[in-house]
Amino acid sequence: MEELLALEMVRVTEAAALASARFMGRGDTTEADRAAVEAMRNTMDEIEFAGRIVIGEGERDEAPMLYIGERVGRRGKEARAEVPAIDIAVDPLEGTNLVAHGQANAITVLAASERGGLLNAPDTYLDKLCVGPVVAGKVDIRQSPAANLEIIASVLGRRVNDITVVILDRPRHVQLIEQVRQAGARIKLISDGDLSAAISVAVSGTGVHAVMGIGGAPEGVLTAAALRCLGGEIQARFRFRNDDERARAKKMGGDDDEERVYRTEELASGENLVFAATGVTSGDLLQGVRFFGGGARTHSLVMGYQTKQVRFVDTVHMFDRSRPPAVRL
Repeated sequence: MEELLALEMVRVTEAAALASARFMGRGDTTEADRAAVEAMRNTMDEIEFAGRIVIGEGERDEAPMLYIGERVGRRGKEARAEVPAIDIAVDPLEGTNLVAHGQANAITVLAASERGGLLNAPDTYLDKLCVGPVVAGKVDIRQSPAANLEIIASVLGRRVNDITVVILDRPRHVQLIEQVRQAGARIKLISDGDLSAAISVAVSGTGVHAVMGIGGAPEGVLTAAALRCLGGEIQARFRFRNDDERARAKKMGGDDDEERVYRTEELASGENLVFAATGVTSGDLLQGVRFFGGGARTHSLVMGYQTKQVRFVDTVHMFDRSRPPAVRL
């Protein structure tokens, strides 16, 4: 299934990136997100599979498409033996504010697995700790940031002040930021896009060694799919904002215990996992969409758990065949 879906899924993220990139710097988060959602949904219906959205743009009464439970794919409403039935988690545009203001690290994201392979997480928050393959299995989110930083530094053969931690720049992280600073580690504060940062911890050369702090639960599941393919680790605990979110978590089959630690394999348990992401604006991991006369160029990442393959896909899209691509191939 992974080999069948890998390049088809990257077509979906590429379409969303191309559509949303045209709104870069225009200050309109709504239109950028709408364009990504529509492009992603339309492209899915061109692919021969029976898909079900388990993480998307909201419930049926909140979003016109890519809502939780929606059937997608050319065979979305009819599961046949020869057509793979898969669960899909999407973030059509991670970093709507980044696109609206022309800032780095906006991406379009999709994860897919066999049915039941992705946690149906409610639209609430997770307290997250993300690390790369070398450190995976050695940290514990229940320990203090300082204790985990000591472990990370020791495993990597570095000093704590050589370690870089990515944290979302939010008021809720004032105490966390202070604890990390007191421990002596370096901090990279980001305005949005903790999913892209979390993937970076498992990729050599990005200079990111951990991601800490509270962010979206749906993004946590997508992060788990990516880190499982890469051998990294995410540990997470739910952080509900109100009783409605707590009740929704139970209704969706989850656990409302905020002390329970979810591991990578629980958030993304599938044995056939595919993860795809395409850059919208250039960042640490992926280049953004580059338009030229008659076409555009995209840069994507696609990987599979069983195949143990990580591909960086550089695609030239020719909108006008009469004009040769104005890029160096």
